[in-house]
Amino acid sequence: MLQFLKYVFATIVGIFLFTVLSFFLLLGIGSLMSSSDTKTEVAANSVLKLDLNQVIRENAPEEDPLNDILSGGNSPGQVSLPQIKEALANAKIDPNIKGIYLKAENPMAGFATLKEVREYLLDFKKSNKFIYSYAETMTEGGIYLASVADKSYITPAGGVDFNGLSANYTFMKGLFEKIGIKPEIFRVGEYKSAVEPFFLTKMSDANREQTQSFISDIANNFYGDIASARKLSLEEVNTILNKALIQEPSDAVKYKILTNTGYWDEFETALRHELGSEKDKKIEYITLNKYLKADKLVKEGSNSNRIAVIVGEGDILSGESQDGTIGSETIVKELQKARKDSKIKAIVLRINSGGGSALASDVMWREVELTKKVKPVIASMGDYAASGGYYMAMGCDTIVAQPTTLTGSIGIFGVMFNVEKLMNEKLGVTFDGVKSHEYANFPSATRTMTDAEKNMIQNGVNKGYESFTSKAAKGRHMSVEKLKSLASGRVWTGSQGQANGLVDILGGIDVAIKVAAQKAKLKEGDYRVKYLPIQKSSIETLIEKFGNDQEDAKLKAYLGDFAPYAKQLKNLQSMDKIQARMPFELEIK
Repeated sequence: MLQFLKYVFATIVGIFLFTVLSFFLLLGIGSLMSSSDTKTEVAANSVLKLDLNQVIRENAPEEDPLNDILSGGNSPGQVSLPQIKEALANAKIDPNIKGIYLKAENPMAGFATLKEVREYLLDFKKSNKFIYSYAETMTEGGIYLASVADKSYITPAGGVDFNGLSANYTFMKGLFEKIGIKPEIFRVGEYKSAVEPFFLTKMSDANREQTQSFISDIANNFYGDIASARKLSLEEVNTILNKALIQEPSDAVKYKILTNTGYWDEFETALRHELGSEKDKKIEYITLNKYLKADKLVKEGSNSNRIAVIVGEGDILSGESQDGTIGSETIVKELQKARKDSKIKAIVLRINSGGGSALASDVMWREVELTKKVKPVIASMGDYAASGGYYMAMGCDTIVAQPTTLTGSIGIFGVMFNVEKLMNEKLGVTFDGVKSHEYANFPSATRTMTDAEKNMIQNGVNKGYESFTSKAAKGRHMSVEKLKSLASGRVWTGSQGQANGLVDILGGIDVAIKVAAQKAKLKEGDYRVKYLPIQKSSIETLIEKFGNDQEDAKLKAYLGDFAPYAKQLKNLQSMDKIQARMPFELEIK
């Protein structure tokens, strides 16, 4: 009887959960169906509300109407660079849009992405329309974007983060020693620091050297842009940072980093004055998502002349791309389709990746080599295009990067984890077996490798490095010796890469598209841009979200603040044993 009651109870719970899930799905479908075909009418004297307190992606999926419901309001939204670009280009010539309210306290993006958004804002300002920003608190990224605003308001009682950039790595050697995991490391290149967190407790001298070099270069560009916009010298901004002169909002105004302190009502009063509106009259704000459904005023070029932008964002692995990963199979298919499509005259390979599987990187490189024999292929680098990301780019006709892009890291490493001590001594699990041949159970994570086995993996890493550097040298039209002097796993910024020959041109995705058009002999305005792969629909994203959110929620519930480290360890399990990857866990803030 007890067992029967358990089954009955489980059935009731299952039916209840299914009902709730069905309700949310139907709600989402209903919201999508009601909103997808609704055209937005833009009222006269409108202000575009550009909310960038979101994750800024290369090519984000459609708006998810259930994001707030399913996440409890704690999950940030997503917006893509193409969406921001499209909206600002349209608003620039829209007579009903008088200016922008920029909401960007904490944009979640890397430095190259922030620079691209900032360039779109600067282009908008050529229309002589205004940009006003308002914030209660501001991070460095928010200040960077707000520096282009005509007026930048911050609440007097708010907070300001303006103290410089730092780069931090997470080291896991101590954890491995405590739980009984021994990493076996194989690498080529003194700067190939991706494996250092597994066997060191702090940065090596070589890693410290390269990190200080690129963080200083990023800082000079980042704060140089702020200084230029605020009519200050870089030396003045560096003094503000080194002396920590900005501790509260009034300091930011005093030292000309922001223009005004004020509350929301004061900000809206300034906006009404700019708009020429009467006192207390409601301001017509229009959000980005709604504005994207308004009439398109920017004229598109010929449908027979297309430039395909193939987007790869995230860790590189074999198989199909998933959200946040670059699957070699997906990228190869897109390159093949674009190569065979007569309407596509040139291709831009947009890369935002710190690397991953060496094998998957090589497979994509081969497809680039085949494609560029048929039509131009231009590489456009985002926040990262390093190691495996650089592998993807090095075969392209031209490489375009932002000054703050992290690139290079030309090197290979292999890593195996011996969990024998963990299983034997900590968990009481032992292993035994038989084999038909000497290396039948190689590789194995439950025993110590022999010297011969270690040599086999190291030889594979060495061979991979020679292949990487020789192909990179060929693609960059330099000798292997010269290329190797820039390799050894060293990370460079885009501006450093241009100086040493790893990058051709500095700029964002627009520059890469123009280069592609020129290579294909297309006239300006006589072509259309098509982003690939086509993003999943909101329904597909919604269904996928349930699985991902459940897994993340379980980790968070069990491990709390240690959940990110557990997820990192879980990702290690899916790695190929040989990787082309930049520093595994690097945080710049």
